[in-house]
Amino acid sequence: MAIDPRVLDWLFDSDPALRWQVERDLTSAPAEIWQATCARVATDGHGAELLSRQDADGQWAGGAYFPAGFFGSPEAEQPGQPWTATTWTLKDLRDWGRDAETLAGTAEKLAMNSRWEYDDLPYWGGEVDVCINACTLATGAWLGADVTRLAAWFPAHRLADGGWNCEAEEGNSTRSSFHSTLNALRGMLAYERITGDPSLREARHGGEEYLLERRLLYRATTGEPVGDFATRFVYPNRHRYSALVALDHFRDVALLDGTPPDARLADAVEVVRAARRPDGTWLQGAPLAGRTWFDVDAPEGEPSKWLTLIGTRVLDWWTASR
Repeated sequence: MAIDPRVLDWLFDSDPALRWQVERDLTSAPAEIWQATCARVATDGHGAELLSRQDADGQWAGGAYFPAGFFGSPEAEQPGQPWTATTWTLKDLRDWGRDAETLAGTAEKLAMNSRWEYDDLPYWGGEVDVCINACTLATGAWLGADVTRLAAWFPAHRLADGGWNCEAEEGNSTRSSFHSTLNALRGMLAYERITGDPSLREARHGGEEYLLERRLLYRATTGEPVGDFATRFVYPNRHRYSALVALDHFRDVALLDGTPPDARLADAVEVVRAARRPDGTWLQGAPLAGRTWFDVDAPEGEPSKWLTLIGTRVLDWWTASR
């Protein structure tokens, strides 16, 4: 299904962080076009604004995963968590295509100054939470930090059923979760794509099989839907699983590995297709609770440019492959 020119014009009228991906993924613009737009992330819009919030010590909001002073504050009693600290801000900058060279010195500053709130561990060594470690692995590779020891953590902490679970390290679960497994996979894929190191490929493929066996949507034990979280889409999704985010990962896998889509993705594709409105857009879901630096997408219930970009490129990829 070709994208409506009116929707394309609407998507083009966007922050450079989104526009360059529209040019690359939806219009197949020449590399010099989308790369020039991507370069603007360093100087214009959301990417420039986030960098302006960086602390002198290399962090954001004074903390690794949470802002400084969060614990014991009234904000800690509220639903959700702030999304302004270092890990989340760097994830946004990386996802938006900000050139790592424009953050020169950040990796070194974080190595010296940033410690995890868990056990005061050094930043680039990661901690015990697989979702945190996955984000740190990808960001470290992007910024040129030495995260080879952290990379080895993932195969060592993979669970017997094939995936990962953030609760496992605390002894609260022996079964993998959709959320944790997808976060691990995305971190490992980014690490391999950036560094060229294939050492995590076997573990990654095993985790991808965990999701594929469940067709991205269903419990292995009963075949029932895993939960409505899988069919609720929101941007930014932060760490939350959905069929849309999972399909976007498998699209990235196909581009890196040179493989066609697995037929077991079909049910998830239909969920994404069903959420597409007649005008070719997707509506924003309920945002994750917590303070942000600023809004980057539409309010809940309104057409989302980010979800429309991701949904359209996933369906285009699937359709082209068939």
